[in-house]
Amino acid sequence: MYFVVVVLLMFVLPAACIAAEALWFRDATDVVFLIGKWFVFWAVGIRLFVAGVRQVIQPQFTAESIFNIKDRASFALVRELGFANLAMGTLGLASLARPDWLVPVAIVGGLYYGLAGAAHLTRANRNFEEQTALVSDLFIFAVLGAFVALRGV
Repeated sequence: MYFVVVVLLMFVLPAACIAAEALWFRDATDVVFLIGKWFVFWAVGIRLFVAGVRQVIQPQFTAESIFNIKDRASFALVRELGFANLAMGTLGLASLARPDWLVPVAIVGGLYYGLAGAAHLTRANRNFEEQTALVSDLFIFAVLGAFVALRGV
């Protein structure tokens, strides 16, 4: 289920929204803006907000399923990560109403995903869930990095 949710939130839904909006508003389409708008909303907003809720409510999923840590003492740290994800996710959601926030949110979200992806790379024994996180993190880092580079800061 984790894999399906990640694929939907990080690839399918942003691409579908970009295509739908580009088709709907053909005469005023700025594809770079649409990429930023929808990847920030889905990958930073929805994805991190949902992850944050899950990490606060059910920290054992992240600890055990992704990092293979069985020690309940790790749950406090996972909850802290959840608070950070909730904060970033809230900004990503708000960017839909505040397009002037897109670049700053893309910078913060992109850096987060890039650093998280790099951390996953350093772990030798990644399970399927962590490998999924690694690939999706680096993909979103690249997409958001390209958006920021093309939009300018």
